Amino acid sequence: MHEILSGNEAIARGAHEAGVKVASAYPGTPSTEILETIIQYKEIDASWAPNEKVALEVAIGASFGGGRALVAMKHVGVNVAADPLFTLSYTGVNGGLLLVVADDPEMHSSQNEQDSRNYAKFAKVPLLEPSDSRECKEFTRLAFELSERYDTPVILRSTTRISHGKSIVELDEPVTGLPEPRLVRNSAKLVMLPGNAKVRHPLVEERMAKLSRDGSTLAINRLELRDTSIGIITSGVCYQYVREVLPDASTLKLGMVHPLPRDLIRKFAAQVDTLYVVEELDPFIEEQVKAMGIAVTGKEIFSLCGELTPGRIRKAFGLPGVENSVVEKLPGRPPNMCPGCPHRGVFFALNQLKAYVTGDIGCYTLGFMPPLSAMDTCVCMGASIGTATGVVKVVSEEERKKVVAVIGDSTFLHTGINGLMDMVYNNAPATVVILDNRITAMTGRQENPASGFTLTDEPAQRIDFPLLCKALGVKHIRVVNPLDLEETKRVLKEEMARPEPSVIITDKPCVLIKREGVFTKGPVYQVDAEQCTGCRACLKIGCPAIEWQPGEGKQGKAFIDPLLCTGCDVCRQLCKFDAIGRSK
Repeated sequence: MHEILSGNEAIARGAHEAGVKVASAYPGTPSTEILETIIQYKEIDASWAPNEKVALEVAIGASFGGGRALVAMKHVGVNVAADPLFTLSYTGVNGGLLLVVADDPEMHSSQNEQDSRNYAKFAKVPLLEPSDSRECKEFTRLAFELSERYDTPVILRSTTRISHGKSIVELDEPVTGLPEPRLVRNSAKLVMLPGNAKVRHPLVEERMAKLSRDGSTLAINRLELRDTSIGIITSGVCYQYVREVLPDASTLKLGMVHPLPRDLIRKFAAQVDTLYVVEELDPFIEEQVKAMGIAVTGKEIFSLCGELTPGRIRKAFGLPGVENSVVEKLPGRPPNMCPGCPHRGVFFALNQLKAYVTGDIGCYTLGFMPPLSAMDTCVCMGASIGTATGVVKVVSEEERKKVVAVIGDSTFLHTGINGLMDMVYNNAPATVVILDNRITAMTGRQENPASGFTLTDEPAQRIDFPLLCKALGVKHIRVVNPLDLEETKRVLKEEMARPEPSVIITDKPCVLIKREGVFTKGPVYQVDAEQCTGCRACLKIGCPAIEWQPGEGKQGKAFIDPLLCTGCDVCRQLCKFDAIGRSK
């Protein structure tokens, strides 16, 4: 049986066929759909974790208990999970363990362009890289076999194009005969005190050397001889581009890119006249091939930044063809918060108060964009609070009153709690705004510990933010309606003036939540053309539902699209001429 699946769907299918018992993740584009697809396989216990470190630790526990486990995350999530990952390399596994990481070349939805292959080298674990959805499924199955055979966690690296692209996948039956999970005590292997770790490290080095030797005979590392005047070492989606642009060139397609199959690379290099490495981002393969004493061309002709495309590869090889796609020629469309988004009023108020806003990762990062223009920093998940603490430590007493950290509910639970704990512990006089919209909105409305539901839609204990902040020692906690501009601005102004830590919690749900009773669309608004003076005040919130009709009147007039309006009431509060009201 065959199906057309995305890479993420194929990985989920591979987990099912491999007999995975536990799957854990924190949602992050382009990896999110893996867990959302896995839940259809009822034999897998799948759950969202508060962050990637916890997700990996859940998978580690399942592995130690003898079950096969999968953990998924985007590339920056590996930074959060790195601590347990590096030691897991020493302990090894019991049941097979696969870490799926989805990189984002070109930064379609990410704050950096890091290359996760470096983590495999740094942590001393094998890394597989599929080239299409079929390989996503097959490599997932193989990864668990390799994990148990070599007593190691395995990384499977995808990219945005592989995760979201679709191709034909052959479906197979799940494996049978796997050992039943059970508790087995092996403290010398699993308790990483220095004495035990010293024994394990040489075993890790031996494992990687053996994997390199065995890699030369693995079927996923494939030598394809054609015209031997040009030989190309490549992997992942770049293999597809190479085959399209240079169909006659010989290729060494690497399915396992760490450790490299050195014997196979030497064999291939000896059979071609000129050798190239085609890879996105870092010269990961290229540098290692050069270190082997083999002449190879790579980043001399390919960029270190962004995705490779067939057009870019043609240009690098001096071949005729169009470099830019039609999509690249389209006019830009800046991202924007949804109509009725509860974050919009907060950033409008912060802009008016001329606050110095340390931001964070989420939909609300768009508070940086005009016309709201109310975000000054954004580094990584959970960094807003720690950054605010650092800022107030160095600026004048007067400037401290301007510093506000803004963080979403899911991001606060991800890595913001420790930052708030530090702010309170060290009495840093800054204000924290927790934007509680009751969902992990940016990656597609996934549940989190503050939403009250699990990945499988089961009711769950919902985090009480005021109670949590109080437990951390915050003395001044305010809950506001962010759709009430006057209240929001007044509370912000009062707390920004306070010479000690304070927390403001905004309490309105995301407008895209489909769960019954969470968000209800109100009566839509309309503009009275007779009353509208064309002052453009309503445009200052950047709501997509508000259009400008330049042909109406001397300066033009506003118009509210009834199909987009959610009835949030924010625009009405901005109009000084009573030109905006409920639609009749």
